[in-house]
Amino acid sequence: MFEYAPAPESRSVVDVAGSYGLFIDGAFDGGKDGNVFKTVNPATEEVLAEVAAAGPEDVDRAVAAARRAFGPWSALPGAERAKYLFRIARIIQERSRELAVLESLDNGKPIKESRDVDLPLVAAHFFYYAGWADKLAYAGFGPDPRPIGVAGQVIPWNFPLLMLAWKIAPALATGNTVVLKPAETTPLSALFFADVCRQAELPPGVVNIVTGAGDTGAYLVQHPDVNKVAFTGSTEVGREIARAVAGTGKRLTLELGGKAANIVFDDAPIDQAVEGIVNGIFFNQGHVCCAGSRLLVQESVADELLASLKRRMATLRVGDPLDKNTDIGAINSAAQLARITELSEIGASEGAERWSPECALPDRGFWFAPTIFTGVTQAHRIAREEIFGPVLSVLTFRTPEEAVAKANNTPYGLSAGIWTEKGSRILAVADKLRAGVVWANTFNKFDPASPFGGYKESGYGREGGRHGLEAYLA
Repeated sequence: MFEYAPAPESRSVVDVAGSYGLFIDGAFDGGKDGNVFKTVNPATEEVLAEVAAAGPEDVDRAVAAARRAFGPWSALPGAERAKYLFRIARIIQERSRELAVLESLDNGKPIKESRDVDLPLVAAHFFYYAGWADKLAYAGFGPDPRPIGVAGQVIPWNFPLLMLAWKIAPALATGNTVVLKPAETTPLSALFFADVCRQAELPPGVVNIVTGAGDTGAYLVQHPDVNKVAFTGSTEVGREIARAVAGTGKRLTLELGGKAANIVFDDAPIDQAVEGIVNGIFFNQGHVCCAGSRLLVQESVADELLASLKRRMATLRVGDPLDKNTDIGAINSAAQLARITELSEIGASEGAERWSPECALPDRGFWFAPTIFTGVTQAHRIAREEIFGPVLSVLTFRTPEEAVAKANNTPYGLSAGIWTEKGSRILAVADKLRAGVVWANTFNKFDPASPFGGYKESGYGREGGRHGLEAYLA
């Protein structure tokens, strides 16, 4: 294996302030009760900034600002709203290096992922929905689709800026206004986005950002003047939100957990499949709701594929997220690391065989070596529960029917992958999989024009594409 010289991206490109307030009605302020929390760099445990924690009164003010802005914003012609979205997209492109470094500092993901995947997709979503803003009458939702009103949006920590774009871009394009709550461990890129909105001269109140923990999100979801709730996160919290909004008349979309099956047939190109498996489970440290965390491999090629997979895993570099050579960065928080560790120990205690390549983990920060479990059965907890980390469970099958049965034997239904040289097999198997997205001979590929969402405990509603407009139109 080659030894790579360090290639760190400079932190100096981004100016992180010592403290941040809430972004309400076009301005930053400290919050009414003065409560704050700290956001830390998961790779070093260094405190990056103090951030205001929004209480009920702050959420009230943010929703009121969004309500005031709704009338003028929704009355703008679609082409005028599109200009703001185009402007935001261009500013994101111009500031992409700054935002990528910030995302890696606050989240722990490798800089090459935030720079080459997250930021281009963030800009692409704003460009894409800018294009829809003056074409809503032709989107298939009737001749005169109307915005719903104020959208309360709660996003997770795994793709902080990308999930913001998935939520805010279609909401603004359709004429709604937004109050968004980022995750408490990764608030910084959302607060930088607030500055992007000011730079784009977006009218005050159209986008408001309230930071805080779960109770802040609960205030927002339950606020009587919020018309639409969009949530991405855990299935447990999704259930609580669904109960909270039941009977209120609020529109709701949920994008929740997953336990995706990556199915490799005996005629698949092994090396290509191995790259897809690695991308499917180790991208973003496995902090991906659609991660291919269950590998289903046909028995006749299982040994060959596993040998190739282990060789490939031995070349993965774990370490400093700001180093351009790093493949696997830091786990986002101590709490998430504890969960990954606990479920991995349970997997070993239940009899699955654990393997990780030799890799030296840094002394400080939150780290977990890429791990695979073989000898896994459907009864193992690691095959049923979402680990949300760089841990792969390997199961085998003999027939396509068995592969489909095992893939569907999960309460989740967010995504799946199929690896085979036969187009007919791809179509036949994909048709039987209960998953919102099925990738063929690839994995974790996203495009703003393509809808994303799940079945069963993975939620309902779609984000992205023309379908992503529907949740924001009456």
